[in-house]
Amino acid sequence: LCVSIPHLKGPYWSAVNFGLIDEAKRLGVRLRLVEAGGYGHLDNQRKQIDDCMASGADALIVSSISADGVNDLVEKYVGMGKIVIDMINGMSSTKMTARAGVNFYDPGYAIAQYIVQLKLNSGKAVKVPWFPGPEGASWVNQGDRGFKAGIRNSAIEIVVTAKGDTGRATQGALVKAALDAHADLDVIVGTTVTAEAAIDILRRRNLSKKLKVLAYYYGPGVHRGIRRGSVVAAPTDLQAVQARISVDLAVRALEGKPYLKHVGPKVIVVDRSNINKFDETTSLPPRGFRPIFSVNDW
Repeated sequence: LCVSIPHLKGPYWSAVNFGLIDEAKRLGVRLRLVEAGGYGHLDNQRKQIDDCMASGADALIVSSISADGVNDLVEKYVGMGKIVIDMINGMSSTKMTARAGVNFYDPGYAIAQYIVQLKLNSGKAVKVPWFPGPEGASWVNQGDRGFKAGIRNSAIEIVVTAKGDTGRATQGALVKAALDAHADLDVIVGTTVTAEAAIDILRRRNLSKKLKVLAYYYGPGVHRGIRRGSVVAAPTDLQAVQARISVDLAVRALEGKPYLKHVGPKVIVVDRSNINKFDETTSLPPRGFRPIFSVNDW
């Protein structure tokens, strides 16, 4: 199996890396992972896919950088008789063999509804900067629609929507810009990297008690933040489980076994009330996990 993902700069994709490798080991299949280096590197992702598939792979699992960016490659490899699994990010192509993924509308909507139910400011306007992630990614567009639907007819007011790569430096710069432009913010909500960056920035500016921080997907920094009280809550799409499902779908299709065309876990919201019951292996890599790019002697 060849697997292509956007990057390994954040903990979200480390959990995906862990799930892929662990499931490949469990099933006894060979797997090679390539990462493009970020959401601005579609050309790199396309070249990596072609190079990896040229090495003799039977199947491709891909988390596309953009909704349309690798559609022609999907059609090309399916036409060659290869199995192609759309994992997590979502593609606009309808040619893939199967899809493992949550529609990011759901976590966006879930965290919006959570904020609404906090009933902040006694019904007065709750001012929020919203950081959904990189421009052009399918999951970001879904999350953006879900969040905006979730706050409809509520007191929550989005004062700025700022999109950008999910690297720590980029998200930190976006948070600082929002804080500089708006002195009356109540809640910061965005990617897991946004939340991690915001915790440090708010601490340095003595704003930790004034603003609440939430994320709309999950990672180790958010997990620690919820335990410590610096992050209020975050939904998880159980990305390590999605990675396992992707490998399982590819193997089932290759072996001619029955498989579902679209499989995804149910989104759950984690906060301090349920974190002790939450199975963190579904969403986080093991402590000390380092990237692994191949398994079973490939």
